[in-house]
Amino acid sequence: MDAFFASVEVRERPELAGKPVIVGADPKGRGVVSTCSYEARRFGVHSALPIREALRRCPQGVFLPVRMELYAAVSAQVMEILGRFSPLVEPLSIDEAFLDAAGCERLFGPPREMARRIKQTILDETRLACSVGVAPNKFLAKLATELGKPDGLTVIPPEKVQEVLSPLPVQRVFGVGKRTAEVLEAMGIRTVGDIARTPAPELAARLGPASVAHMQALARGQDERRVEPHRTPKQLGSERTFEVDVDDPVEMYECLLGLAMDVGGGLRRHRFTTTAVRLKLRTEDFVTCTRTRRLSRPTDADRTIYRAARALLAEPMPALPVRLLGVTACELQTGEEPCQQTLFGPPADEVKASKVDRAADAIRERFGPDALKPAALVGKSKKRFSRY
Repeated sequence: MDAFFASVEVRERPELAGKPVIVGADPKGRGVVSTCSYEARRFGVHSALPIREALRRCPQGVFLPVRMELYAAVSAQVMEILGRFSPLVEPLSIDEAFLDAAGCERLFGPPREMARRIKQTILDETRLACSVGVAPNKFLAKLATELGKPDGLTVIPPEKVQEVLSPLPVQRVFGVGKRTAEVLEAMGIRTVGDIARTPAPELAARLGPASVAHMQALARGQDERRVEPHRTPKQLGSERTFEVDVDDPVEMYECLLGLAMDVGGGLRRHRFTTTAVRLKLRTEDFVTCTRTRRLSRPTDADRTIYRAARALLAEPMPALPVRLLGVTACELQTGEEPCQQTLFGPPADEVKASKVDRAADAIRERFGPDALKPAALVGKSKKRFSRY
C-alpha cells in the first residue's frame, strides 16, 4: 500500500488531497513520524524522522495522530481481497504482503494481468492506491514494488533480472545498511552488479563469511524462500517516547511495567509465547542501545516479561537521561510448536500469574484499558504506547 496511514487519512478527509500529510506524534511534543504522504516527502520528511524535525522541514504540513484501529481494519480488508486471488498470502506488515501466483493463471490470466486486477479491486473497494511487483521470487517482487512506487505495476521477467539488478545501488540488497554500504564503497563496490562479480573471499575478508553467501545470492537474483501464509512473526514489541527526557529510575520502571503489559497482552491475544525479551533504550542524543535476555521457559506472563526487562535495565547502559524505552518479545512460539519442557513444568506461581493476566485481559476488553491496572500505575497519565 502506498503511504498507507496517510492515504487512509486522506480517504477519510478528501479535503487533504494534494497536501503534505504527516501521521505520527504530536508535533509540539516528542516522538517520530509514522507515515507521510508523498507530498510531505518532497520536503525531506520520512518515517522515523523526529516529529519536531518534520515540523521544521515542513511547517505547512497537516499533522495527524496515529489511528491504528482504523488502519488495522483497512489492512484486514486488503488482505481479504488478496485471499480471493491466491490461497498463499503472507502478510509482511500491516500494509504489505507476498502472494504466490503459481497455478492461478487459469482463473486470473498471466501474472501481469493478475496484478492489474488486484490493483483495481483494491482501488474499487477501499479507494486506496497500491503498488504491485511481479517477479520470480520474493526478493525481486519486493524490489519491483519499490521501483514502481507510487501506484505502480512493475514486472521483472526472468530474462531481465540481471539487466534490472546490476546497475542498482548496493543498498537495494536486503541486509546492506549504511555501515555495510560504507565498507563496500571503500572497496570500490557501488552497484548490485559489483557485489555479484566480486570474489566471495574478498568480500568475506571485510564483511565476514556469514553474510556474504546470502548477499551475493540476492545480488544475482536468487531467493529460495517460499510464501508462508501462516508464518509466526519473529517478535512483538511496544515502545514509548517520553515527553521529557527521563533520568528517574522509578519512572522508567513504571514505563517498563506498562510496556510489559502491552507486550504480554499482545502475546495472549495472538496466542504466542516468548522465549526471550529485548530492551531498547535511546538517550537524549539519539544513541540507541539494545540488550536481550533469554528466558528459562516460554511465557506470556506480564510479570515475567517485566522482570526480564527490569534486569536488563540494571545492566550497564549509555548515560542517562533517556528519551525512549522499548520492550520486545523475541523468538515467538505458537501453542502448537514443540519446545523443551522442564522436568516438573512451569512453577505454580507462573501458571497462576498467566491465569490472572488472562482474567485481567477480559476485564479490560469489556470495560476499557484503564479498568484494571497494577497499583504502581494507578493515577498515572498513561500515554499510548506504539506497538510494532
